[in-house]
Amino acid sequence: MKPEEIRKLEQFFKEKFQRPNMQVKRRPQKDDSAEVYMGDEFIGVLFRDDEDGDLSYNFQMAILDIDLPE
Repeated sequence: MKPEEIRKLEQFFKEKFQRPNMQVKRRPQKDDSAEVYMGDEFIGVLFRDDEDGDLSYNFQMAILDIDLPE
């Protein structure tokens, strides 16, 4: 992903989730995805999909059962 694209996505995450510490970072050697962090904690991967000329982004986040409240 291009730096401008990453900047726009990061701003989207900050506003949507009301978390100013969210960051979207470029993945080394990958140009179709980025990593999403909340502070220093990695929370998921953001994939770019421009199939058939329709651009969209897919956010994938795994939630471990140990992270859920009891």
